[in-house]
Amino acid sequence: MANFKFSLRQLHRILAPLMALPLLLSLTTGTAYAVSEIVFKDERFRWLIKIHEGNFGWINLEDIYPFINAAGLLTLIITGAWMWFQTQKKSKVRHYKN
Repeated sequence: MANFKFSLRQLHRILAPLMALPLLLSLTTGTAYAVSEIVFKDERFRWLIKIHEGNFGWINLEDIYPFINAAGLLTLIITGAWMWFQTQKKSKVRHYKN
């Protein structure tokens, strides 16, 4: 079990910084596009939605970008929740021993 915990922590530690960029990129470009559409009511900022969808000009990841984001985020949620539940379980055991 110790090896499993260690590998989950390692996976979470490696994946968290890697997933931060695409998630922040999706968050900022999606929000900026929605605001620009409301404020300007034209297609002037259509390039934002292209980036939001994974089309980076010279590299087009539109087909797999949502799945990469979803898989990374789901993995972070599962590993983070698993580690959190493990600390909660240890905390309860310590509380009952005292």
